[in-house]
Amino acid sequence: MNLEQARFNMIEQQIRPWDVLDARVLDLLKLVRREQFVPAVSKALAFVDTEIPLGHGAAMWFPKLEARALQALQLKATDNVLEVGTGSGYLTALLAKMAKQVTSVEIVPELSGSAARNLAASHIENVTLQVGDAAQQWGESEYDAIVLTGSVPMVPEAYKNQLKVGGRLFAVVGDAPAMQAQLITRTTPDLFETVTLFETDVAPLKNALQPRRFVF
Repeated sequence: MNLEQARFNMIEQQIRPWDVLDARVLDLLKLVRREQFVPAVSKALAFVDTEIPLGHGAAMWFPKLEARALQALQLKATDNVLEVGTGSGYLTALLAKMAKQVTSVEIVPELSGSAARNLAASHIENVTLQVGDAAQQWGESEYDAIVLTGSVPMVPEAYKNQLKVGGRLFAVVGDAPAMQAQLITRTTPDLFETVTLFETDVAPLKNALQPRRFVF
C-alpha cells in the first residue's frame, strides 16, 4: 500500500468533501500517522471510510467524524481537554497536537494500555491516560473542551457543568440509527448553546446515563 497516497485520498475524497476546510485540521491529519493507531489485523483499513473494531465493543471513528469533531471544537494551544473513551489513542493524539493538555479516560484497561503504547510511539507527551468509568462524570476539574467518543441518549449535566465559560462539548446524542452530533457551548455560567452539526451513528458509551422511557 502507498501510505501517503492513501492518506491523501482519505483527506481529499472523504474529509474535505464533508465540509472540513480548517487548514489546521487538514494539516494535522497529514502529520499524525493514523496507521500507527490501527490494530495490526486492520492496517489495510487505516484510511477507509469505515469504523475499525478495537475489541471490547469499541471502534475507531470514521476518519471524517474525527475531522469534523476537531473542526467543531476549535481548540486553542492553551486549552485543557477531557476525552471520555480513549480507544486506540488516535483522536487523543489529534487533540493533544492542538491543545495544551489532554486527560483521556478509558473504561477498558487493555485499550488504555495499547493507546499508551501508540501515543508513546508517536512521541505524544501532553496526555494523561486514566482508567475508569467516566460515563456520567469524571472528577471535578473544569475544561475548555470535552469529547465523548461513545454515543449517549442524553448529555450528562455534570459534563456540561464541567465546561469553563466559553468551553465546548462534542457529543453524539440519541439512539441508533438516527443520532445527532452536537456541539454544546457554555456561553455564561448559567447558559448553554447547543448546535446540531450532522447526523451519524456510533457505538454507545458504556454505562451511559439513560433517560426515563415510557413503557406501554
